[in-house]
Amino acid sequence: MRSKRATDSGPWYREPWPWLIMLGPAVVIVAGVATAYLAVISDDGLVADDYYKQGLAINQRGERDRRAAELGLEAELILGGNNDRIRVLLRANEGTLLPAKLALRVTHPTRPGFDQRVSLRSEGGGVYGAELAPIHGRWRLVLEDERQEWLLAGDWESEKQPALTLLPSAEVRPSEEKSSVDKER
Repeated sequence: MRSKRATDSGPWYREPWPWLIMLGPAVVIVAGVATAYLAVISDDGLVADDYYKQGLAINQRGERDRRAAELGLEAELILGGNNDRIRVLLRANEGTLLPAKLALRVTHPTRPGFDQRVSLRSEGGGVYGAELAPIHGRWRLVLEDERQEWLLAGDWESEKQPALTLLPSAEVRPSEEKSSVDKER
């Protein structure tokens, strides 16, 4: 004798097993479509079209960094207000003339749309100030004079560091000092 259940199984869509088997591929298809959508609408700000020019600029940056070391430049940056005002205290070797204006580039590591260029005006005594759009998080700062003879650069996490000190990354060796003095003669 056969039971009625064994011979009358009913339509397939009323059984749970086919649905469980189809669930895995369905989830993969939905995830693939979502990933493709995100890839199409988002801009990859890390890829540069002019990578060759940027590579050449690295050499120029090294020369400007060495010039900042020769001048003994050091800058301390402090945010004020609601992180929308910046003050810079610039120090240099004795006898070095400080410029009337400084240029500050504030760049976000992954979102170029938030980058800023700020012109800082001298307030006297090596203090410079300017307004800027509020910054929060991690930023790359480059401080330079108007004639772009020297630069100071560094990374700043505004929530973790109340102030940032920028120092030249190039060290001036005695032989380099002598050669630069010989060039000026």
